[in-house]
Formats: sequence, structure tokens, C-alpha cells
Amino acid sequence: MRSEAAPQLGGLERFASAGKGRGLRTRRRFTVGELLLSCPAYVAVLTVSERGSHCDGCFARKEGLSKCGRCKQAFYCNVECQKEDWPMHKLECASMCTFGQNWHPSETVRLTARILAKQKTHPERTQSEKLLAVKEFESHLDKLDNEKRELIQNDIAALHHFYSKHLDYPDNAALVVLFAQVNCNGFTIEDEELSHLGSAIFPDVALMNHSCCPNVIVTYKGTLAEVRAVREIEPGEEIFSSYIDLLYPTEDRNDRLRDSYFFSCDCRECITKEKDKEKLEICKLNDPPSAETVKDMIKYARNMIEEFRRAKHYKYILCLTLTSLVELLEICELSLDKMGAVFEDSNVYMLHMMYQAMGVCLYVQDWEGALYYGQKIIRPYSKHYPSYSLNVASMWLKLGRLYMALKNRTAGVKALKRAIAIMEVAHGKDHPYISEIKKELEDH
Repeated sequence: MRSEAAPQLGGLERFASAGKGRGLRTRRRFTVGELLLSCPAYVAVLTVSERGSHCDGCFARKEGLSKCGRCKQAFYCNVECQKEDWPMHKLECASMCTFGQNWHPSETVRLTARILAKQKTHPERTQSEKLLAVKEFESHLDKLDNEKRELIQNDIAALHHFYSKHLDYPDNAALVVLFAQVNCNGFTIEDEELSHLGSAIFPDVALMNHSCCPNVIVTYKGTLAEVRAVREIEPGEEIFSSYIDLLYPTEDRNDRLRDSYFFSCDCRECITKEKDKEKLEICKLNDPPSAETVKDMIKYARNMIEEFRRAKHYKYILCLTLTSLVELLEICELSLDKMGAVFEDSNVYMLHMMYQAMGVCLYVQDWEGALYYGQKIIRPYSKHYPSYSLNVASMWLKLGRLYMALKNRTAGVKALKRAIAIMEVAHGKDHPYISEIKKELEDH
């Protein structure tokens, strides 16, 4: 039987997924590494901290980018990129000139402003909406608690404050719906080391439902999203990506899914919880910690993770002084000491704190410190994450670059080749990131 006479694209079709609403499924077989879907961004915004190193229009990483002559805060590859981005950049250009250092709308606000502008200039369906239109996005409005509604009202206030000249605003109720849709359907674009580059809307990619046992992975080539198979997919199978970091145990993953996307996962991994024991490995001692002690330490670890998440560590770290960074590293080390009395180093909560510590070391260019943590992280990562994980690839890549910086070429080459092996499946063999890494190997 055909699915709901829904749109089709290549070997894919939209269909009604039992218990999940809309979904995407295959109409033919796909092999590991094969491209299922490419989707240009409906709208995208480059994160402010990457301006000058990436093009605001196409997100290409280049040296010698040209400034916008007016605001001098946006940078482009060339005149063509600048002209193409002008319908979106003009929303911000005059405002950035007016507010100067006080111009600081969130990426969600910036993205929403661009959606409003795009819907006015392109009311027809775009190339990004072959399977799913932005206006069809689920908002989960009825599930928003007071805190989330208040955050949306703050975003609406910021939208009115920073954008006025080129925007026609719908009423408040419509804006609440739109912000809720963006919160549930927006994507974070990251580079090869999983550093944050920006935010975007990819409607056709948003059609995929979540699983903690995904059969595809989403990567980015500038502002183009690409979806590739990470295992063999048979005709008629539903396509599943992962909405969240899969490192954590079942309860943590589902807490995150409920908080951000308003559902719990019923995939095989969540039902069996077969990886949870390894992910929560306890120290092997003659006098093992009590169940209550383990429970309290898990609670402590979750609170620490939530603190880092709320602080959006990867963004605000750029504003910290050297003293603050030393203090942050001390917090990580003290937490590791405390948790290490109960947890093995391979425990995911230990790995999380090691990752934060590694990030601080990288920022202050303490290569040996970063390498120490990276070496402790990589093996458990390879065990806990699925095959072809971007988290594992990025860790091998960081290790490879650290080895090279510390003149250990043999280990560096080995690590970089491990990163490439994963990325050739996840990103495709012709991706610019892979070309750059191969050039690094040649230059060393």
C-alpha cells in the first residue's frame, strides 16, 4: 500500500508512522555510507563567535573574507555570497549599526526573524520543503510549561527590540507557535570537531523521527544538510536519526527527549537498557559502594552536567579570563576526584567531566593536558557510542592534531586515519573536511 499519497523524494517517502506521527521511510535499499537526502537550509545563522573565520552566507571556512561595508560585522567569501545573503543580512545590518556592542539577540531569535522574512518573500514551497513544509512543523504548544512559555515571551520581546525595519510581525499567539516550532525543529550546525558554527532550519530533515539506535546520520556541508546510512537499510524501513547525544544512559536520554521534544523513546536500546550497566560502571573494590552511595553520586553527576549545559560552556568560555579558566579546570578535576571514588573512568559521567576538562586545556593551549584527557576518553567513547559516531570521529581528530602538535607523527597519523575512516561514511568521501585532514597528513 502507498503511504497517505504523501510526497516522495528519490528512494524516500513521507508516511504516517505508527505512534510517532509523520515519518520518513525508504522505497529501496540503501548501503552503509550512501546518501539518502540532501537539504539546503531554509534559513541559517552563523554564530557570532565564528564571524571572520566563516562566511556568513555559505558558512565556508576561509581566510581573507570580505567585511560588510556597512555594519563591518558580517564576512563573506565574495560579492556573490554577500548578494545572496543580503535579503537575510539586511534584517540585522542596520540594527547592528544602531546597537553596536549591545546587539545580542539569541540564535533562536535571529533564526525566527529570518523565517518571518522568508515566509513573506517566498510564500511558495521552497527546495528545502519537498517532503515537509515549515508551516507543518509540530509546536507541542499544549505541552509547554510556564517556564518555557516565559522563555518564548522573552524571545518575542527580543525580536521586537532588535528587529523592526524589515519585518512584519504576526500577532503574539502566532509568534508563540513559531518560536515553539523553531525550538522543536531547529538544527545545530557543527564543524568536524563538533564546535558550534550556527543554527538552521532543514524542513525535510526534520521529518525524520528519533531513535537511540539510528540508521542514518546528519552532517553538514556549509549550509547543506546531508543524511547518510550508517547501516544497511531495507525497502520499507523507517529512517531514524538521533536528536540527542547518545553517550548517556537510558533515563538521562529520555529526560532530555521529554524536556526538549516532549516524548519518550521506545527503541530497542531504551527498552532493553542493555548498555546502561557498562555506561554506569562502578569501581571494582573489595568493599563496593552501597546502592545509596551510587544513587547519590549519579544525582551529583547529573546536577554537574546540567550546570554545564545551562551555562552553555562552549559559548561563554570565550569570555572567561585565564583565572576563570583555571578555576573551571579545578571544578572539573575536583568533580573527577569525587566521582572517581565511586565510578570507573569509563563511566559516562566521568567521561563528560573529562571532556569539559579537555576543552579548557585546548582553549588555553595546554596540549599535553588535553592529550591526557583525550587518551582516557577515546576507548570508552568507541565502546559506548554507535558505529560511525561523529563524537568518536571528532575525538580521534582532536587526538591526531594533538599528537602532531607534540611531534608524535606516528600516533598522529594513526589517529587521523581513524577519524577519516568514520567521516568517509558519515560525511561522504568528497567532503571538504576530509580533504583538509588528508592535506594535514601530507604536510606532516
